[in-house]
Amino acid sequence: SVRHALKHREPNTPIGGNDLKHRHPENGSVITAKLSMFPQSLLLSCQHEVVVVFAVVAVVVAGPQYTPYGAPPPPTNYGAQPAEAPAQYNFNLAVKDDYSGNDFGHQESRDGYDTQGSYYVLLPDGRLQKVDYTVNGDSGYVAEVTYEGEAQYPAAQPSYNPAPAPAYG
Repeated sequence: SVRHALKHREPNTPIGGNDLKHRHPENGSVITAKLSMFPQSLLLSCQHEVVVVFAVVAVVVAGPQYTPYGAPPPPTNYGAQPAEAPAQYNFNLAVKDDYSGNDFGHQESRDGYDTQGSYYVLLPDGRLQKVDYTVNGDSGYVAEVTYEGEAQYPAAQPSYNPAPAPAYG
């Protein structure tokens, strides 16, 4: 390039004239630059800036290469089954809200393959439904369902009163 030729020109070679020739020290190729295309002040002032630009490019190119993000490696225990201990727990839940009429609950306990519990819910007809259940190993879910109270079906009352029909006369 022209800047490279300016940097490595023969000593005492004046800048100016029509051509600047430079022989590459390694491969012997000759670079010829037409200096008449560039103002002399530009050629002199650009030498230091070109060196800085090439230095920055060299640092960027020589720096660590970007490695795109990939999936994380699989865990070391891939495929291994966790050690299973028999399940053991006990819980209880109850909700009673007079404003909304919600009344329900659930209780369950488990020790290994033996599970037992119950739940209840206040039905819309006013009865309380209770379910007691057990699960023992492979016997499946065994439930006993009972109802407390008597179903109430109040007379339907319209909650919407339509406007009277218009009278034409």
